[in-house]
Amino acid sequence: FPVDIEVDISLGLPAYTLVGLPDNAIKEGAVRVKAALEHSGISIPPRKITINLAPANIRKDGAAFDLPIAVSMIVAMGLVDPSLLDGFLLLGELGLDGSVRKILGTLPIAIFAQRKGFKGLILPASCAKEASAVKGLSIHPISHLRDLIEALQQQKPWPLLDRDNNEGFQTTISTDIKSNFDLQDIRGNEYPKRALEIAAAGGHNLLFMGPPGTGKSMLARRFSGILPPLLEEEALETTAIYSAAGLLKEGALLFERPFRAPHHDISAAGLVGGGQIPRPGEISLAHHGVLFLDELPEFKRSSLEGLRQPLEDRKVTIVRARCALTYPASFALLAAMNPCPCGYRGSLVRNCICDVGRLMNYRARISGPLLDRFDLHVEVPHVDYSALLSIEKTGDTSSTVQERVLRARNIQQHRYRHLQSVFQNASLGGEQILTFAKPDHKGERLLTSYAEKHLLSHRSVHRVLKIARSIADLAAQENVLSEHIGEALSLRVLDRGIH
Repeated sequence: FPVDIEVDISLGLPAYTLVGLPDNAIKEGAVRVKAALEHSGISIPPRKITINLAPANIRKDGAAFDLPIAVSMIVAMGLVDPSLLDGFLLLGELGLDGSVRKILGTLPIAIFAQRKGFKGLILPASCAKEASAVKGLSIHPISHLRDLIEALQQQKPWPLLDRDNNEGFQTTISTDIKSNFDLQDIRGNEYPKRALEIAAAGGHNLLFMGPPGTGKSMLARRFSGILPPLLEEEALETTAIYSAAGLLKEGALLFERPFRAPHHDISAAGLVGGGQIPRPGEISLAHHGVLFLDELPEFKRSSLEGLRQPLEDRKVTIVRARCALTYPASFALLAAMNPCPCGYRGSLVRNCICDVGRLMNYRARISGPLLDRFDLHVEVPHVDYSALLSIEKTGDTSSTVQERVLRARNIQQHRYRHLQSVFQNASLGGEQILTFAKPDHKGERLLTSYAEKHLLSHRSVHRVLKIARSIADLAAQENVLSEHIGEALSLRVLDRGIH
C-alpha cells in the first residue's frame, strides 16, 4: 500500500518526532536521515520536526523509508518544489554519508507502482536493474542523496535509466533453455515416468512410494523440466516473491519453474510462511513451480496440516497481531515416501520386517485429508540390474514429453475458456467433473465395479475421473474411455488399502 509522508517544521524546542506506527528500523532511520542530510550540504534547523506516515492505522517496517523521509524534510524546509515529485514513488535506505543503499522487494514494489498508475520510481541505483523488468515506468536511479537534491533543485539533469542501452535485468523469457535433469537419464521406471507426464498434463499432485534407492527423488527433480515454460507474467510473479524474500539473483527474471525441496525438519512457518516478521514460505517460493516433500511421513504433522488450505485456494493468508498478509502459492505438489518404516515392503531385494500395526502407525503420520490431496499415488520399484547398467537410454526425452504436456494443456485451456475457476483438469468441481469427464458406458461399469470392491470414497471416484480426463487429453481423445479409467485406477495404489 502507498505511504504518504508528511513533515511539519514548527517553532519549539528542537525535537524529532516520528508517528504513524513505524517499526524500530524506521525510528532508527532518524539518525541516518540527519547524518545523510548534513553530508549532502543540508543543515537541519533547530526546530520541532514532526513526521507522520499515513495511513496512521497500519504498521510500517523497513529501511526503505529513509530516502522519502529525507526528501520530505527538504520539501518542508522550502528548498525544492514539491510539484516535481508528483506521480513518483520514492524508496531507499540511506547511509550516514548520504549514499543510497539497496533494499529488498524492489520488483513487487515496481509492479505495484505500475498498476497504481505512478509515473516513475526514484530508487537506489543498485535496484534499478530489477525495477526495469516492469514496463511503463520511468526509472530514476540514485547513488547519493546529493544527486537527487541537485536534480530537484534543477542544478543537474534527472538521472534516468536508459532501457535501450541497459544490459541489466533480463526481461526475455527463454523457452529454449533445458533443465540439466532429463527424463531419459533415468533407466527403467517407465511407469512412474508416465505418472509424471499425466500429473504435468492435468496439474495433479503426485505421491511416489517405494524402497530407498529406487529413484523417487531423481524422478521428482525432472518434473519441472516437463512442465510448460513460464509465461512472462508468471515469471514476474515468481521473481517478485524471490525479491521480497531477498533470494533474487541479479541479472535476470526466473525463467525456469522453481523446484523447492525443503528438509523434513522444516517448521510450519518455514513451509507455509510467517515468523515474527512474516516472510514467504517454501510453498510461495514454489509458486508456478514444484514443491517436493521427500520422506513425507517424517515432516511435522503441524507443517503438513498447513498445506491443506493453500492446495485448494492457491494462496496462503498469514494473520498476525500487527498485520495480515496474503502470499501466492500456486504450485505442483510432489512427495515421496517409503512404503513402510524399514522401507522394504514389497521389495524384491530385501525382506520387510514391519508388522501391520507398525505399518499403520507409520502411514498415520500423514493425515487423511492431506493424503486425499494427492490425485496420483504410484509405486516406484527397484530397476532390473541389466537395465540399470545398460548404456542405451530408454523412453522419451523431457522436451518430447513437454510437447505432449503442452498439447494437453492447450486442449484444457480451450475446453475451460468460459469457466473462471477452472484452468486445468485438477481444478474441476463436482458438477464439472460429470460434464467434462464422464466416461463411456464400459468405463462407467469398470469404475463402479472397482469402487464397490475397494469401497472408494466419493472424492476418490472424482479424482479417478479427473486423472482419466488428463489421460484422454494426452491421447487427444474427446471422450473418456474405459482404457483411460483403467489406467487412472492403476495410478492410485492407496485406494487398495494396505498391501
